[in-house]
Amino acid sequence: MNGKLSTTRTKLERGRSALGPALELVHTGRAPTRAVLTSELGVTRATAGAVAAELEALGLIRVDSRPGSAAGSQGRPSHRLSVRETGPVVLAAQVHADGFRAALVGLGGRIVATAPGRGTAMADPAQVLGEVVASGAQLLRESGLRCVGAGLAVPSAVAEPEGTALNPLHIAWPAGAPVRDIFGACVREAGIEGPVFTGNDVNLAALAEHRHGSGRGAQHLLCVATGHRGVGGALVLDGRLHSGSSGLALEVGHLTVNPEGRACHCGGRGCLDVEADPLAFLLAAGRPPGPEESLLKQAGDLLRAEYEDVDVRRAAEALIDRLGLGLAGLVNILNPDRVILGGLHRDLLEADPERLRAVVADRSLWGRSGSVPILPCTLAHDSLVGAAELAWQPVLDDPLTALA
Repeated sequence: MNGKLSTTRTKLERGRSALGPALELVHTGRAPTRAVLTSELGVTRATAGAVAAELEALGLIRVDSRPGSAAGSQGRPSHRLSVRETGPVVLAAQVHADGFRAALVGLGGRIVATAPGRGTAMADPAQVLGEVVASGAQLLRESGLRCVGAGLAVPSAVAEPEGTALNPLHIAWPAGAPVRDIFGACVREAGIEGPVFTGNDVNLAALAEHRHGSGRGAQHLLCVATGHRGVGGALVLDGRLHSGSSGLALEVGHLTVNPEGRACHCGGRGCLDVEADPLAFLLAAGRPPGPEESLLKQAGDLLRAEYEDVDVRRAAEALIDRLGLGLAGLVNILNPDRVILGGLHRDLLEADPERLRAVVADRSLWGRSGSVPILPCTLAHDSLVGAAELAWQPVLDDPLTALA
């Protein structure tokens, strides 16, 4: 009897230890059926079934026990697994040069609700974060859903473990602002429960794209993107975001790509940050920006609508060449197996993919680095989804403890 009890306990412990890995597989779309879950976890069908049932009981996933068979298929179809649409959510927030946005994000990177973006980001981080959290709290009240954490994306390197914004160059916040502490205080004041996290916006975009977008399946993923202002970069290695020893890795915006170019906010000249962002494109095309819309939208609209205009095309080609020069240097150093581009860089890639790839290949070592796939980011709000990924991580690590 004791032997049977011991065996039962061992099976129970094994099943519970598989809850986190199983949830992550469903969350990232890598286990659409119980059969795939069984194979990926390396457990028996019975154990996979028990794990799926417990995740369903926790309100995290749905198990469809009566799916229709595909045409021409043989045998009994496996149960289908999906994230629960009415399950818990996290509050995701993003601050950028042209304002801020709040959203509720469920498992699977699914945006459940979003508050309209605001047009200005004030110089006082406490005021900005208070407003964005208030927007998120309103969404929560309207949804009636349970919130299990909060994540914030900011256009600055975020030093770890302090959670301070070291160089918010494109918003008027003081250097070293304790954004995680301020954000956490605003979240608590709003009555929102769960852990609180903060990260750099491009880092979080890369994390989201790796789990849910065009970075899926890459082992060494390089992401370079323009936000509303400036250029950022991020690296995902073996499925983990590489942030360096203190959260400051890959400040690619300050690579020099035009030694005689514009003065940069960092004190240098000709940095990618000021030579390949939306403002640089608008000025190069002879179209000074107006105040009505964000720089990112103005630049993207111009590129898509008037690419055949001589000045617009010439400006686009100049930015593509500078971006390609920066990418080639990064590819030579990092040797990624995939590069993804976001913001205006995604639009530049789609406008003239062969030119950008040729520039990278021409400056790459040994010829092999030049063949790395360069793809556009695919998620509509990847930094918001990435901020949500930070807040979901404790649940993915240990669902029972996180939801207790």
